[in-house]
Amino acid sequence: MAPGTSEEQPSNSLSGALHQVLANLHQNPYPYVSNPPNCKKRASVALILRVRPNYHHWPSSSASGVEDRSASVTEQLDNFFSQSWVQHGDPEALFIKRASRVGDRWTGHVALPGGKRDPEDADDKAAAVREASEEIGLDLTTNNYICVGNLPERVVTTSWGSVPLMVLCPFIFLQTSTDSPMLRLQPTEVASAHWVSLRALLSPSLRTMERVDLSERWLTRGGFIARFACRSMMGFMEFSAIKLVPTESVHCSSISGFVPEDKSSQTDLSLIERCKSWYLSNQADSSDRSRPLLLWGLTLGILADFLDMLPPHDAVQLWKYPTFTTPDLRLIVTILTYGLRKRNALAAQSGSLGNQTAVDSQTAALSIAQDEDIDPKHDPNEVGIGGMGVGRYYGKSAKVSGDGSSHAVGILLKGYYDRLRTAILVFLAWRAAAGSLAAFYLWKRLRR
Repeated sequence: MAPGTSEEQPSNSLSGALHQVLANLHQNPYPYVSNPPNCKKRASVALILRVRPNYHHWPSSSASGVEDRSASVTEQLDNFFSQSWVQHGDPEALFIKRASRVGDRWTGHVALPGGKRDPEDADDKAAAVREASEEIGLDLTTNNYICVGNLPERVVTTSWGSVPLMVLCPFIFLQTSTDSPMLRLQPTEVASAHWVSLRALLSPSLRTMERVDLSERWLTRGGFIARFACRSMMGFMEFSAIKLVPTESVHCSSISGFVPEDKSSQTDLSLIERCKSWYLSNQADSSDRSRPLLLWGLTLGILADFLDMLPPHDAVQLWKYPTFTTPDLRLIVTILTYGLRKRNALAAQSGSLGNQTAVDSQTAALSIAQDEDIDPKHDPNEVGIGGMGVGRYYGKSAKVSGDGSSHAVGILLKGYYDRLRTAILVFLAWRAAAGSLAAFYLWKRLRR
């Protein structure tokens, strides 16, 4: 295909939109979120971006990264995006798949490079830089990277609970060099790393659902019997997800299981032990490359903030409410949350989603007019470990303040998990009643 055809336009326009978004994020940083009471942990992650050159617009041999550190970040961004190969390139983001570790809440999950802040870290950004260096071997302090700014910080809580675990701080880094350095994956932390096009992350065709085994929380409480009963009755919980289609992947070949072991060794296990192992193995092994890479949960929440700033500004609209696979429980959830979902959708759509300005993530905490229909006790920064994070919201508050916004998915989820708990109680009562009636009917038949 000749240069300049229509197939180059999507990435071309996306590079221009990315330039505007990164410039706005740098000029309008999100505020610092303090730790809640009795929670001292903070963690940072790095959203690392690069531009993959187009075949017809390959960078010249003299092209290099933005090396003038004396220039402002805005000038560095302008210089980088003014290059022809960047304007016609395909922007990408870097993800990792975490190694499988016992007791890790996010074992085997697709995530961004990052981790817990250590006492020696100067600030949250320093923690993101250190973790990127340790986990994937990238030095984000060199001239080949621009620290653009941050995305909304959020308080991570236990699933469905109000117990805070940590404050999560995302930072954005842009790689300006034409050649990407080789990734050095830490075997104990990272199983693989993947570059994914932003066009793929924005594509509706790659939206899917991730099924999560809720019975895992019963593993340490009630053992196998309780977990078996929980999964058999309630099935799996479904969360909105994106199927990742990497343009480039690096796998850590030194992790256990990278080379499949001889299956004959499993013949020594009894039939019951093998069935139990199969039934309880919900988490995919980090070395299993046959399973699709799914982006969901906290990391999808972070990306939703970022992706919704890019055209067509529908990342939040493509998101689906969490639900269950069991038909009768799904029906009860749908009925009990119908009115709530309609009201929250109206609140989230009351403003303009086309605004790309990075604005305050805690308008309620500032001296800015607040919507009357927004619960003042609702914390838009609070997200659960198993669900969607926070998005962007341009509602009536934004119109009053001119630059204020809350989090779109925070608005959409407001009160949803409370209704979900009620739905589960109704479901258990319905199953108990149905089981009792069935047992009574069977008992009468047996008496006859």
